[in-house]
Amino acid sequence: MADEFIKGLGIFTGGGLAWLTLASWYRTPGFESTQQLVAPITVSGDNLFNALGIVLMDVFFWFTLIGALTFWVLIPGTRELRKAIENRRTE
Repeated sequence: MADEFIKGLGIFTGGGLAWLTLASWYRTPGFESTQQLVAPITVSGDNLFNALGIVLMDVFFWFTLIGALTFWVLIPGTRELRKAIENRRTE
């Protein structure tokens, strides 16, 4: 169980840091703004690097959420379900 927790934590911190960096570049209109990191994208994807950054921002967001939930909820839940099914068969 500790193995799954540390994998989920690594995905959560790494992906979250990457999303936070990209969101601060593309979704912060100014430091005086109250909508930092959640404002609409302020830069158009007119060149390759901006388009890649905007796409990677969404990729890292979903990777962080799905990856952490997979290692923290789905894998342990599946193992517990298998154990319950095996115990039910042996009774």
